Amino acid sequence: MPAAEVVPERHYTHHEGRGPTPHRSNPLVIHRQLTTLEVHAGMNVAEFGTGSGYSGALLAELVAKSPVTSLDIDDYLVRWANLIHHERGLGNIRCHTADGTAGFPENAPYDRTVAWCTPPLLPRAWVDQVTDGGLIVAPLPIAAVPNMTVVATIRVRGGKPVVEAVATGSYIEATASPKTDLDLPGRWVDWEVRVPAPAWISIAWRQEDDPLHTGARTALGQLLKDAHTEPYDGPEVDWPSWRTFAATLGDHRLTMVALSADLWAIGHTTATTAAVIQQDGTILSDRPDSPSLTVLRGWLAAWEEAGRPAPETYTPALAPAGDGHDRPDWELRLSR
Repeated sequence: MPAAEVVPERHYTHHEGRGPTPHRSNPLVIHRQLTTLEVHAGMNVAEFGTGSGYSGALLAELVAKSPVTSLDIDDYLVRWANLIHHERGLGNIRCHTADGTAGFPENAPYDRTVAWCTPPLLPRAWVDQVTDGGLIVAPLPIAAVPNMTVVATIRVRGGKPVVEAVATGSYIEATASPKTDLDLPGRWVDWEVRVPAPAWISIAWRQEDDPLHTGARTALGQLLKDAHTEPYDGPEVDWPSWRTFAATLGDHRLTMVALSADLWAIGHTTATTAAVIQQDGTILSDRPDSPSLTVLRGWLAAWEEAGRPAPETYTPALAPAGDGHDRPDWELRLSR
């Protein structure tokens, strides 16, 4: 990407006045997403998730002298990004403290919008604020548990969004207030413990659980204490492929857990049973003959039989979310 040759990445991500910020994406991923966005000089562009300011600086170069609007819920990040842009003499980008899921109608319509955070649904506001024929590139959930996302390229025509492609990608959840604990998902955590070490669980069947989260608590406890363990007998787990496949099964017993800060797992739980496979290939369950373990083994066998499909091979579709509103947001669904 030519813009990357003139924008000093570390000046944004490790600024000497602010210090390094963990609120940043991999530069190569940013370059890929902006290439997909097809930004040209003269376009009016918005980004949701200011972060370190690096992505906004790239956009400001790509559009030449045209405006770039950058939004973030964290006022600290916004203030610093505005200062760093000013230090570099960038006059065509302005960062605002705002909830990005509502867009920024003051500067709309936008030819292009890009998101570096994951909303629970594709917001109606994003679609309404894009020009006819414009593009949105954003991570979207494919299941109601954390980290089950793909990056969607969406074309808006006649006020309707159509997904043109999906790609592997996972970004921080969009939240209503600044996120300080980056190890804990910002949405859909049904129970967590902090002693003796942090761990959490997310169950897609949360509406069936009771107000004390007994089912979530029980499942997490079974996996943390005296769990049956066994190695996966297949090849090394391709995590992006596996998580996408698991999300598209449509089983409401889908569960994600993190039993340590850097090791996530996906599987099946009920109010009395639990079984998951971790990123390192270790399978854990409440007991060797667990019904959830039988289900998980069936999922893994089906995944292998399907050839471990890449996220890009699924057929995407957007459906109005079932919230009863006349102008709903959209839910992304993948199928094979």
